[in-house]
Amino acid sequence: MAEEFKISFALTDEEKYAALVPQIKILLSKDDLLLSNLSNFTAALKQTFDKISWVGFYLFDGEKLYLGPFQGKVACTKIELGKGVCGVSALNKETIIVQNVNDFPGHIACDNSTNSEIVVPILKGDELIGVLDLDSYQFNVFDETDRKNLEELSGFLAEEIFV
Repeated sequence: MAEEFKISFALTDEEKYAALVPQIKILLSKDDLLLSNLSNFTAALKQTFDKISWVGFYLFDGEKLYLGPFQGKVACTKIELGKGVCGVSALNKETIIVQNVNDFPGHIACDNSTNSEIVVPILKGDELIGVLDLDSYQFNVFDETDRKNLEELSGFLAEEIFV
């Protein structure tokens, strides 16, 4: 089945999320394979926001985070809890916005051109499932609008897609 997904680049980020969130909730289905859902999720975000250079998942196996579906350049395949932005977000179970990755102690540079990042933990109750990681080549690009909407989408994934 062909899926149609359209959001104008002329919109503000707030307007893009207002259009994106309901489309994601229709596009993804717990009846589909998790791999397919996460792949379409990353594609939808990358297609919507030209500020994103990389978007993907690191999934938790009980010990480490492992690379999941993503859009962008090749990436690190495993991250220890507490290491880098993803590992710290996973360990603390909280969203981290980094306006300049060069200022983040222990930042893991999978792509040396990355300048800012947001990482959102995916939690089912208090259980860590993984993290959603977005990078940008621009500085100071992620904000509270991104946090609010990405946390909502991560909650949707945890409750409706990771079953």
